[in-house]
Amino acid sequence: MISLDCDDLFDTWRQQARWLLSHSIDPSRVSWSGTQEADLFASDEACPERPGPFRARIPLALLELLERAACYRGEQRWSLLYEVLWRVSHGDRTAMLSGDQLGSELQRRIKQVDREAHHLHAFVRFVSLPAGRSQLAEQPEYVAWHEPAHDILAQASRHFIGRMGRHRWMIATPRDGVYFDGTQLHHQRRCPSAWRQLAQAGEDPGGELWLAYYSHIFNPARLNPRVMQGHLPARFWKHLPEGPLIPALINQARHGKQRDGQASQVAARPGKRIGQPRGDCAGQGPGPSLTMGCLLYTSDAADEGLGV
Repeated sequence: MISLDCDDLFDTWRQQARWLLSHSIDPSRVSWSGTQEADLFASDEACPERPGPFRARIPLALLELLERAACYRGEQRWSLLYEVLWRVSHGDRTAMLSGDQLGSELQRRIKQVDREAHHLHAFVRFVSLPAGRSQLAEQPEYVAWHEPAHDILAQASRHFIGRMGRHRWMIATPRDGVYFDGTQLHHQRRCPSAWRQLAQAGEDPGGELWLAYYSHIFNPARLNPRVMQGHLPARFWKHLPEGPLIPALINQARHGKQRDGQASQVAARPGKRIGQPRGDCAGQGPGPSLTMGCLLYTSDAADEGLGV
Protein backbone atom coordinates (compact mmCIF):
# COMPACT_ATOMS: atom_id res chain seq x y z
CA MET A 1 0.00 0.00 0.00
CA ILE A 2 1.30 3.43 -0.99
CA SER A 3 0.37 6.02 1.64
CA LEU A 4 0.37 9.64 0.51
CA ASP A 5 -0.44 13.02 2.01
CA CYS A 6 -1.37 15.91 -0.27
CA ASP A 7 -1.96 18.38 2.59
CA ASP A 8 -5.54 18.84 1.32
CA LEU A 9 -4.27 20.68 -1.76
CA PHE A 10 -5.79 19.81 -5.12
CA ASP A 11 -2.69 20.77 -7.11
CA THR A 12 -0.51 18.50 -4.96
CA TRP A 13 -2.98 15.63 -5.29
CA ARG A 14 -3.17 16.17 -9.05
CA GLN A 15 0.58 15.86 -9.42
CA GLN A 16 0.65 12.71 -7.28
CA ALA A 17 -2.26 11.20 -9.19
CA ARG A 18 -0.60 11.97 -12.53
CA TRP A 19 2.53 10.09 -11.51
CA LEU A 20 0.56 7.15 -10.13
CA LEU A 21 -1.54 6.97 -13.27
CA SER A 22 1.51 7.09 -15.53
CA HIS A 23 2.80 3.96 -13.75
CA SER A 24 -0.63 2.26 -14.00
CA ILE A 25 -0.89 1.91 -10.22
CA ASP A 26 -4.32 0.55 -9.29
CA PRO A 27 -6.44 2.62 -6.83
CA SER A 28 -6.54 -0.35 -4.43
CA ARG A 29 -2.78 0.10 -3.88
CA VAL A 30 -2.99 3.78 -2.91
CA SER A 31 -4.29 5.59 0.17
CA TRP A 32 -4.30 9.30 0.88
CA SER A 33 -4.12 9.99 4.58
CA GLY A 34 -2.68 12.38 7.13
CA THR A 35 0.59 12.10 9.01
CA GLN A 36 -0.80 10.05 11.90
CA GLU A 37 -2.51 7.55 9.60
CA ALA A 38 0.60 7.29 7.46
CA ASP A 39 2.59 6.00 10.44
CA LEU A 40 0.01 3.28 11.11
CA PHE A 41 -0.39 2.03 7.55
CA ALA A 42 3.03 2.75 6.10
CA SER A 43 4.59 0.16 3.80
CA ASP A 44 7.79 -0.43 1.88
CA GLU A 45 6.15 0.61 -1.39
CA ALA A 46 7.07 4.18 -2.29
CA CYS A 47 5.42 6.64 -4.59
CA PRO A 48 7.10 7.03 -7.99
CA GLU A 49 9.15 10.20 -8.19
CA ARG A 50 9.02 10.51 -11.97
CA PRO A 51 6.31 10.05 -14.56
CA GLY A 52 5.93 6.59 -16.08
CA PRO A 53 5.34 5.50 -19.69
CA PHE A 54 1.51 5.49 -19.62
CA ARG A 55 -0.17 8.57 -21.07
CA ALA A 56 -3.89 9.11 -20.58
CA ARG A 57 -6.21 11.65 -22.18
CA ILE A 58 -8.44 13.20 -19.52
CA PRO A 59 -11.46 15.32 -20.51
CA LEU A 60 -11.42 18.86 -19.22
CA ALA A 61 -14.92 18.39 -17.78
CA LEU A 62 -13.58 15.66 -15.48
CA LEU A 63 -10.85 17.90 -14.09
CA GLU A 64 -13.46 20.54 -13.28
CA LEU A 65 -15.63 17.98 -11.49
CA LEU A 66 -12.66 16.61 -9.53
CA GLU A 67 -11.57 20.09 -8.44
CA ARG A 68 -15.06 20.91 -7.17
CA ALA A 69 -15.39 17.57 -5.38
CA ALA A 70 -11.94 18.07 -3.81
CA CYS A 71 -13.45 20.72 -1.51
CA TYR A 72 -15.53 18.03 0.20
CA ARG A 73 -14.40 17.03 3.70
CA GLY A 74 -15.04 13.40 4.47
CA GLU A 75 -13.75 9.86 4.35
CA GLN A 76 -11.88 8.75 1.24
CA ARG A 77 -11.72 12.37 0.17
CA TRP A 78 -8.82 11.92 -2.26
CA SER A 79 -8.93 8.18 -2.85
CA LEU A 80 -12.37 8.44 -4.44
CA LEU A 81 -11.13 11.09 -6.84
CA TYR A 82 -8.27 8.89 -7.96
CA GLU A 83 -10.63 5.95 -8.47
CA VAL A 84 -12.81 8.11 -10.73
CA LEU A 85 -9.73 9.34 -12.57
CA TRP A 86 -8.49 5.77 -13.02
CA ARG A 87 -11.73 4.52 -14.55
CA VAL A 88 -12.14 7.45 -16.92
CA SER A 89 -8.51 7.24 -18.05
CA HIS A 90 -9.12 3.60 -18.96
CA GLY A 91 -12.15 4.41 -21.11
CA ASP A 92 -15.00 4.10 -18.58
CA ARG A 93 -16.58 7.55 -18.57
CA THR A 94 -19.66 6.34 -16.71
CA ALA A 95 -17.68 7.02 -13.52
CA MET A 96 -18.50 10.71 -14.10
CA LEU A 97 -22.26 10.13 -14.27
CA SER A 98 -24.78 9.98 -11.46
CA GLY A 99 -26.16 6.69 -12.82
CA ASP A 100 -22.96 4.93 -11.75
CA GLN A 101 -22.40 4.06 -8.09
CA LEU A 102 -19.04 5.82 -7.97
CA GLY A 103 -20.27 8.69 -10.11
CA SER A 104 -23.32 9.08 -7.87
CA GLU A 105 -21.07 9.59 -4.85
CA LEU A 106 -18.97 12.07 -6.83
CA GLN A 107 -22.04 14.08 -7.81
CA ARG A 108 -23.37 13.95 -4.25
CA ARG A 109 -20.17 15.48 -2.94
CA ILE A 110 -20.29 18.22 -5.55
CA LYS A 111 -23.85 19.07 -4.54
CA GLN A 112 -22.82 19.24 -0.88
CA VAL A 113 -19.97 21.61 -1.76
CA ASP A 114 -22.22 23.82 -3.89
CA ARG A 115 -24.82 23.94 -1.13
CA GLU A 116 -22.17 24.94 1.41
CA ALA A 117 -21.07 27.75 -0.89
CA HIS A 118 -24.68 28.94 -0.98
CA HIS A 119 -24.77 28.87 2.83
CA LEU A 120 -21.70 31.12 2.90
CA HIS A 121 -23.37 33.64 0.59
CA ALA A 122 -26.65 33.54 2.52
CA PHE A 123 -25.61 33.42 6.18
CA VAL A 124 -22.42 35.44 6.49
CA ARG A 125 -23.11 38.56 8.55
CA PHE A 126 -20.55 41.33 8.18
CA VAL A 127 -20.10 43.62 11.16
CA SER A 128 -18.72 47.13 10.89
CA LEU A 129 -15.42 47.41 12.73
CA PRO A 130 -14.71 50.68 14.59
CA ALA A 131 -11.41 52.38 13.90
CA GLY A 132 -8.52 51.36 16.14
CA ARG A 133 -9.87 47.89 16.99
CA SER A 134 -7.29 46.06 14.88
CA GLN A 135 -3.50 45.85 15.00
CA LEU A 136 -3.31 44.95 11.31
CA ALA A 137 -1.48 47.25 8.93
CA GLU A 138 -4.72 47.89 7.05
CA GLN A 139 -7.70 47.39 9.30
CA PRO A 140 -10.70 45.78 7.57
CA GLU A 141 -13.87 47.82 7.57
CA TYR A 142 -16.10 44.75 7.94
CA VAL A 143 -15.46 41.38 9.55
CA ALA A 144 -17.42 38.13 9.69
CA TRP A 145 -17.11 34.70 11.31
CA HIS A 146 -18.31 31.54 9.58
CA GLU A 147 -17.95 27.79 10.13
CA PRO A 148 -18.30 25.98 6.80
CA ALA A 149 -18.53 22.20 6.64
CA HIS A 150 -16.32 22.01 3.54
CA ASP A 151 -13.33 23.87 2.10
CA ILE A 152 -15.26 26.41 0.06
CA LEU A 153 -14.01 29.73 1.46
CA ALA A 154 -11.23 30.43 -1.05
CA GLN A 155 -13.53 30.19 -4.08
CA ALA A 156 -16.96 31.05 -2.68
CA SER A 157 -15.78 34.25 -0.95
CA ARG A 158 -15.13 35.87 -4.36
CA HIS A 159 -18.87 36.41 -4.45
CA PHE A 160 -18.47 39.32 -2.01
CA ILE A 161 -15.92 41.22 -4.10
CA GLY A 162 -18.65 42.58 -6.34
CA ARG A 163 -21.11 42.97 -3.48
CA MET A 164 -18.84 44.93 -1.14
CA GLY A 165 -17.22 47.18 -3.72
CA ARG A 166 -13.85 48.58 -2.66
CA HIS A 167 -14.51 48.21 1.05
CA ARG A 168 -11.96 46.18 2.99
CA TRP A 169 -13.45 43.05 4.55
CA MET A 170 -12.40 39.82 6.17
CA ILE A 171 -13.98 36.40 6.76
CA ALA A 172 -12.42 34.10 9.35
CA THR A 173 -13.17 30.42 9.94
CA PRO A 174 -11.73 27.78 12.29
CA ARG A 175 -9.42 26.60 9.49
CA ASP A 176 -8.73 29.32 6.93
CA GLY A 177 -9.49 32.97 6.28
CA VAL A 178 -9.74 35.56 3.51
CA TYR A 179 -9.01 39.27 3.50
CA PHE A 180 -9.92 41.71 0.73
CA ASP A 181 -7.83 44.89 0.77
CA GLY A 182 -9.99 46.76 -1.72
CA THR A 183 -8.22 45.49 -4.81
CA GLN A 184 -7.05 41.92 -4.18
CA LEU A 185 -8.33 38.90 -2.25
CA HIS A 186 -5.83 37.22 0.08
CA HIS A 187 -6.39 33.67 1.30
CA GLN A 188 -4.67 32.15 4.33
CA ARG A 189 -4.89 28.36 4.61
CA ARG A 190 -4.20 28.66 8.34
CA CYS A 191 -6.33 31.46 9.68
CA PRO A 192 -4.21 33.72 11.93
CA SER A 193 -5.37 33.89 15.54
CA ALA A 194 -5.63 37.69 15.28
CA TRP A 195 -8.14 37.28 12.45
CA ARG A 196 -10.23 34.82 14.44
CA GLN A 197 -10.31 37.03 17.52
CA LEU A 198 -11.22 40.09 15.48
CA ALA A 199 -14.06 38.33 13.66
CA GLN A 200 -15.55 36.73 16.76
CA ALA A 201 -15.37 39.90 18.86
CA GLY A 202 -17.25 42.08 16.36
CA GLU A 203 -20.47 43.68 17.62
CA ASP A 204 -23.16 45.03 15.33
CA PRO A 205 -24.14 48.58 16.40
CA GLY A 206 -27.58 48.09 14.84
CA GLY A 207 -28.13 44.67 16.34
CA GLU A 208 -30.99 45.61 18.67
CA LEU A 209 -32.91 47.27 15.83
CA TRP A 210 -32.49 44.20 13.65
CA LEU A 211 -33.68 41.86 16.43
CA ALA A 212 -36.78 43.98 16.98
CA TYR A 213 -37.51 43.95 13.26
CA TYR A 214 -36.96 40.19 12.92
CA SER A 215 -39.17 39.31 15.89
CA HIS A 216 -42.02 41.47 14.56
CA ILE A 217 -41.98 40.17 10.98
CA PHE A 218 -41.90 36.55 12.17
CA ASN A 219 -45.22 34.96 11.18
CA PRO A 220 -46.01 31.97 13.43
CA ALA A 221 -49.06 31.04 11.35
CA ARG A 222 -46.77 30.10 8.44
CA LEU A 223 -44.09 28.34 10.46
CA ASN A 224 -42.82 24.98 9.18
CA PRO A 225 -39.77 24.04 11.29
CA ARG A 226 -38.66 21.21 9.01
CA VAL A 227 -38.65 23.38 5.89
CA MET A 228 -37.06 26.26 7.77
CA GLN A 229 -34.17 24.10 9.00
CA GLY A 230 -33.76 22.73 5.50
CA HIS A 231 -33.03 26.24 4.24
CA LEU A 232 -31.45 27.52 7.48
CA PRO A 233 -29.61 24.64 9.23
CA ALA A 234 -29.53 24.90 13.02
CA ARG A 235 -25.70 24.83 13.06
CA PHE A 236 -25.69 28.39 11.69
CA TRP A 237 -28.05 29.82 14.30
CA LYS A 238 -25.36 30.49 16.88
CA HIS A 239 -23.50 32.80 14.47
CA LEU A 240 -26.55 34.81 13.35
CA PRO A 241 -27.74 37.88 15.28
CA GLU A 242 -31.30 36.51 15.25
CA GLY A 243 -30.16 33.00 16.17
CA PRO A 244 -31.02 33.23 19.90
CA LEU A 245 -34.57 34.33 19.02
CA ILE A 246 -35.41 31.41 16.74
CA PRO A 247 -35.94 28.64 19.37
CA ALA A 248 -38.16 30.90 21.46
CA LEU A 249 -40.23 31.94 18.44
CA ILE A 250 -40.67 28.29 17.41
CA ASN A 251 -41.70 27.37 20.95
CA GLN A 252 -44.30 30.15 21.07
CA ALA A 253 -45.73 29.04 17.73
CA ARG A 254 -46.13 25.49 19.02
CA HIS A 255 -47.99 26.66 22.14
CA GLY A 256 -50.84 28.57 20.58
CA LYS A 257 -49.24 31.55 18.91
CA GLN A 258 -49.49 29.79 15.57
CA ARG A 259 -53.27 30.10 15.93
CA ASP A 260 -53.50 33.53 17.52
CA GLY A 261 -50.74 35.22 15.54
CA GLN A 262 -49.56 38.40 17.23
CA ALA A 263 -52.75 38.88 19.24
CA SER A 264 -50.90 38.71 22.57
CA GLN A 265 -48.58 41.58 21.67
CA VAL A 266 -51.46 43.68 20.36
CA ALA A 267 -53.58 43.02 23.46
CA ALA A 268 -50.72 44.03 25.74
CA ARG A 269 -50.37 47.46 24.11
CA PRO A 270 -52.23 50.36 25.77
CA GLY A 271 -55.15 51.68 23.75
CA LYS A 272 -56.70 55.13 23.44
CA ARG A 273 -59.82 56.39 25.18
CA ILE A 274 -62.39 58.10 22.98
CA GLY A 275 -63.60 61.26 24.67
CA GLN A 276 -67.19 62.49 24.71
CA PRO A 277 -67.87 64.28 21.42
CA ARG A 278 -68.91 67.93 21.48
CA GLY A 279 -71.50 69.77 19.46
CA ASP A 280 -74.77 68.29 18.24
CA CYS A 281 -73.98 64.84 19.56
CA ALA A 282 -73.22 65.86 23.15
CA GLY A 283 -76.51 64.58 24.39
CA GLN A 284 -75.96 61.08 23.15
CA GLY A 285 -73.10 60.31 25.50
CA PRO A 286 -70.20 57.98 24.83
CA GLY A 287 -70.56 54.32 23.97
CA PRO A 288 -72.28 52.34 21.26
CA SER A 289 -74.88 55.06 20.67
CA LEU A 290 -72.19 57.25 19.11
CA THR A 291 -73.06 57.51 15.41
CA MET A 292 -70.71 57.60 12.45
CA GLY A 293 -72.12 60.97 11.50
CA CYS A 294 -70.96 62.45 14.79
CA LEU A 295 -67.46 61.12 14.20
CA LEU A 296 -67.39 62.60 10.71
CA TYR A 297 -68.41 66.07 11.85
CA THR A 298 -66.57 66.18 15.19
CA SER A 299 -62.89 66.77 14.51
CA ASP A 300 -61.53 65.79 17.92
CA ALA A 301 -63.54 62.59 18.09
CA ALA A 302 -62.63 61.73 14.52
CA ASP A 303 -58.93 62.17 15.16
CA GLU A 304 -59.01 59.99 18.27
CA GLY A 305 -61.24 57.32 16.75
CA LEU A 306 -59.07 56.86 13.65
CA GLY A 307 -55.99 56.54 15.79
CA VAL A 308 -57.24 53.53 17.73
